[in-house]
Amino acid sequence: MADSDGDYQGDDASEDEFGGRQVSSGAPLDPRSRPRTDKSKKGNRKVGKAAWEDLQRSWDAVVEGADGTLAGTIEGLVEAQKRARLLKDTTPLQRGIIRHLVLVLDMSFAMLEKDLLPSRHQLSMAYATEFVQEYFEQNPISQLAIIGMRDGIAVRISDMSGNPGDHLEKLETWVKQEPQGNPSLQNALEMCRGALFHTPTHGTREVLIIYGALMSSDPGDIHDTLQSLIKDRIRVSIVGLAAQVAICEELCSKTNGGDTSSYNVALEEQNFRDLLLDVTTPPVTRTKEQSNASLLMMGFPSRTLAAPETTNYCACHHRPTREGYGCTRCGARVCRLPAECPGCGLTLILSTHLARSYHHLFPLRNWTEVPWSGAKQSKSCYSCLTPFPEVPGRSGGGSGGTAKGQEKPDRPVVKGLSESGRYACEVCRNHFCIDCDLFAHEVLHNCPGCQSDTRGAPRTSEANGTAMEIDP
Repeated sequence: MADSDGDYQGDDASEDEFGGRQVSSGAPLDPRSRPRTDKSKKGNRKVGKAAWEDLQRSWDAVVEGADGTLAGTIEGLVEAQKRARLLKDTTPLQRGIIRHLVLVLDMSFAMLEKDLLPSRHQLSMAYATEFVQEYFEQNPISQLAIIGMRDGIAVRISDMSGNPGDHLEKLETWVKQEPQGNPSLQNALEMCRGALFHTPTHGTREVLIIYGALMSSDPGDIHDTLQSLIKDRIRVSIVGLAAQVAICEELCSKTNGGDTSSYNVALEEQNFRDLLLDVTTPPVTRTKEQSNASLLMMGFPSRTLAAPETTNYCACHHRPTREGYGCTRCGARVCRLPAECPGCGLTLILSTHLARSYHHLFPLRNWTEVPWSGAKQSKSCYSCLTPFPEVPGRSGGGSGGTAKGQEKPDRPVVKGLSESGRYACEVCRNHFCIDCDLFAHEVLHNCPGCQSDTRGAPRTSEANGTAMEIDP
């Protein structure tokens, strides 16, 4: 019949149209002259697995422990997630610790989507608040500005400042406003150029964009803006929420010297957060002008209190205050540090701010995993004194020690995960737990064993170089 799939082909059809098959509507076909069927063609092709046949199910990797529970496996998965956050490149590189960054938030209609719960807009605003706090925690002598994109224009949310409290207050006023209109990358980038125009050359100039749309409503040619960004040495990083966009990849590639790692698309909520917080690490300096050494003038004021029954005004917010910091050059009073003196423009910081900025230049090296063969020298974590699992077959441990040691092999085998639950510093050789490993690399940025200088102390198998003893 004429409406069947591929059975009838008219006489007026050309030979090229049907791939060389000659079919007549009058005489029946000779079986010997019948062309090869689709079945014979499929047989000649290489048989491969479909995409859905290579699914990796997380429940297939779950292994029951000796006691019939999943406690050991769950503990191993949690520890593996913590350890994965620490396996970073710790090569000392020259980085720009004085940063000037503009955070651009997409507030267009695309942020109303709910593929990221509770919605793209609410999640972006929550992560932006967390980003501001973490940014100044990791870069205390840097500055930040925030810009929004909505209704085809760029909206200034907060000006360039080194005070995180000002940015958080301004962000709070935009949380409950519904996103609307189209985004405009060109308008946002032009406003970023204006905000970064007067920044000094010894600092970095960066733009971080959270982009949820797949289009941009621009008034002109965005490639002209791209050439201006390259000329002004402004780096652009983009975190996408929908899919890859060609112009976004081009912006990140050409402003970062051909490196496309600064453009990423979030897969889910946790991945979105990780991509955003990765930008808090200062970038590596590439240009020769930024690599040259330069001297900066800074002030280190002390905290002072107003005289009894008197009130002072801060020069930064024009508010009455009882305490503050006096500028070491002109004497103007500011209420928070770090800050830039409103009177003379001197950068005012504390010595602790400068010390915290240097941990990016000399990062703490990753601690190594301790196998069971090297786990006999420690019973507890050197830092928090948390007991380690007993070594399997260890003498003097009894049958109970062997049972505890057999719980750890039930954990999944993950790269960087220690089978004994111990992690050793390569300098002082002390053993630490995973929580102390995480705390030392993300908060302290120093090794407790190296700071206590126990490298020359005698080592015993009963104590992991512990600094104190606990009564039973």
